[in-house]
Amino acid sequence: MSLSRFLVKRALQGIFVVWGVVTVVFGLRFIAPGEPENVLLPPDVSAETRQQVVAELGLDEPLPIQYLDYMAGLPFGDMGTSLVTKTPASGRVLSKLPATLELAIAATIVAIVIAIPLGVISATRRHEPADYGATTFSLVGISTPNFWLGIMLIIVFAVQFDVFPTSRRPVGLDAVLADVAAVQLGAAAAGLQNWLYHITLPSIALGTYFTALITRLTRSGMLEELGAGYVRTARAKGLPETLVRYKHALRNTLIPIITVLGLQLGTLIGGAVITEAVFNWPGLGTLVIHSIEARDWPVVQGCIIVIGIGFVLLNILVDALYAYINPQVEYD
Repeated sequence: MSLSRFLVKRALQGIFVVWGVVTVVFGLRFIAPGEPENVLLPPDVSAETRQQVVAELGLDEPLPIQYLDYMAGLPFGDMGTSLVTKTPASGRVLSKLPATLELAIAATIVAIVIAIPLGVISATRRHEPADYGATTFSLVGISTPNFWLGIMLIIVFAVQFDVFPTSRRPVGLDAVLADVAAVQLGAAAAGLQNWLYHITLPSIALGTYFTALITRLTRSGMLEELGAGYVRTARAKGLPETLVRYKHALRNTLIPIITVLGLQLGTLIGGAVITEAVFNWPGLGTLVIHSIEARDWPVVQGCIIVIGIGFVLLNILVDALYAYINPQVEYD
């Protein structure tokens, strides 16, 4: 199967996945406790006023009608209207998406930069102190909850040593790129420094589990590849050990690593809720928490839909990268 046919097939499958996500989330709003009008209105409001508000929100329509109306507008980017702010839900969701993407990508970069070299060192120095240290680090990293780690990082590096800030995102990466496009390099450098200053602790807290997971995966994959016949052949030909490790053995280890990277990046996008709450990071996670508290279901649905679409796109991208890394893998 060609790459184009494969991408079309996966895109069609992804549409059905997103449709299933939308349907499930839409149905959950009707079985969740609490009604939106109870949050929006005072408890002593009259029954006539309550009924009028329910009608204005369209909540008095039968469930199938509400579902069809919602699905009809979704392909055009219409996710409904926020029950709290009376503004389009899509605008609120998309305005918070860059902050979440920045945090997830920064956490992924932290994981890749630390985990892959650490996994290679652990595999090539098996049963040595470096291996024991990497194994201990990965065990602690996987076992540590990111919300607890975030609080500890704030206490140590923000409160005790005052090295990093406790929270906020005063400038986004999009503003830095805009300064670069406008050839305002001084402002771009200052903005990038400020952005790095504020994102360091959240990205470490979010990426620690990811780092430990990739370290263990790299170590196990490298141990398997280093014992393969082609590695012994490469060494017998006199190739440098660094070339054998990083060009041959590590390359064949990258397929499961890329799979986990793609899936975990989607998990980071959806699972940054607690980390964003700890660091007051203005992303989708914070928006979801506030919207659930306010029973603002259009915004909650919009956030989950965007996260679901992100999962689908990342899975398609990961599958498409397989053949590039390993030519023996065929699209099917």
